Amino acid sequence: MEMIANKCHRVLNVKTSLRQLLSGVAITWKRCLTSSVKEPEGPVILTKIPGPRSQSLLQELNAIQQATSVQFFADYEKSFGNYIIDVDGNAMLDVYMQISTMPLGYNHPAMLEALADPVNQKIIANRPALGSFPGKDWPNRLKNILLKKEVAPPGLSHITTMMCGSCSNENAFKNIFIWYAEKQRQGKPFTKEEMETCMMNQMPGSPRYSIMSFKGSFHGRTLACLSTTHSKYIHKIDVPALDWPIASFPEYKYPLDENMRENQREDKRCLAEVEELFEKYNNEKKVPVAGVIIEPIQSEGGDNHASPEFFQELQRITRKHGAALLMDEVQTGAGPTGKMWCHEYFNLDTPPDVMTFSKKMQLGGYYHSDDLKPKLPYRVYNTWMGDPSKVILLEAIVEIIKKENLLDRVTRVGDYILKHLTNIQKDHSSVISAVRGRGTFIAFNCASPEMRDTIIKKLATKGIMAGGCGSQSIRLRPALTFTERHADIFLDALRSVLK
Repeated sequence: MEMIANKCHRVLNVKTSLRQLLSGVAITWKRCLTSSVKEPEGPVILTKIPGPRSQSLLQELNAIQQATSVQFFADYEKSFGNYIIDVDGNAMLDVYMQISTMPLGYNHPAMLEALADPVNQKIIANRPALGSFPGKDWPNRLKNILLKKEVAPPGLSHITTMMCGSCSNENAFKNIFIWYAEKQRQGKPFTKEEMETCMMNQMPGSPRYSIMSFKGSFHGRTLACLSTTHSKYIHKIDVPALDWPIASFPEYKYPLDENMRENQREDKRCLAEVEELFEKYNNEKKVPVAGVIIEPIQSEGGDNHASPEFFQELQRITRKHGAALLMDEVQTGAGPTGKMWCHEYFNLDTPPDVMTFSKKMQLGGYYHSDDLKPKLPYRVYNTWMGDPSKVILLEAIVEIIKKENLLDRVTRVGDYILKHLTNIQKDHSSVISAVRGRGTFIAFNCASPEMRDTIIKKLATKGIMAGGCGSQSIRLRPALTFTERHADIFLDALRSVLK
């Protein structure tokens, strides 16, 4: 009896400790949610950037990994809203937002509250191998969050979740190749020869198919994605690449309304090149194009835009040749252009066959048509296949987007920024040009790469965190919560730097 009593006492102690732990967690979250932390009235710069603490931490990190891309170290406990605070106490208005990944800014109360829910904590603590052991609520979460009307791209009712943008595109390629091969096979089962030759990377089991991409594109850093990425040499050099077709993406003259005829000719030139590459790879090289991947706005490549008419005709050409159209919305998706998905501006005849996402969506994945769903298990598979904890955050994000009409705000604030940037461009035409954008997904060119880098550094000294893209462009990627007041702070700083 004494032994049983001792065991019971130990169990009670464990339960008490667990209750105390959970209580402590709840108190900590409650403190976060009810704290007086709020956005600064404006930037506060106490040291140069990076400051002494950031430089010391960089030395530590660089001793254990290649870390020279680090710009500074952030204090994410103190960062809030549209401001990032670094470890040296500098408060910067962030118009770059972790390379376009933060939809609501830092430490948004709705996201913290979602993480404080005890039910959600168990989901976070028990990350499943979704392809084999999903939780009981997974189908409902997909239907009620990722496939709800306000989120899913119109016309696409199937989804495959992944972790990041690169693995989303990489696995979308696999889906396209499987779909294309099944069409060639016409419903017949795998042959013995196919099963044996694929194990040796040989035909017919490993067919020679290709994905067409565009000059200036960026689709990720995994192996096949790198073969479709053409923005900076540092991404690709020393890495073997596949011999896949690369078409020209339109290079427009600005302002658009003064160069309509030239830009229409540019559309036709690039589309003719797409046709030629289909013919070359399908018939001459015998490496059929199974799919075409394109960004609605080429982001890393320099915020390069193309007209709705260009995308409409591209879809028709792709369909004519029996290939799939993959729209890469990793950076443009989840609201920064004023619509949930940028390709909604293009009025396509039908939805794209596949659309990849990540960044602001918190997890990766792709929406696709019914006929691209593999018929056999394990054809598109990995251990995690996404992350339910990120869907918890996404649910909170989607609710705030709807509740606060953030897509309307993005459109309004974007128009405000573009109007003022256009006026600044007139006053400083020798320094900046080609102001362009949709919503707050905005960029402008600088006179040279060196000038671009100088402007970004000088903006940082005035408490503005901006980013570059392409060879000489500055891009804005603010949170969806960005307002005219934030825009004025940025615009005033830019005017000061340009003077």
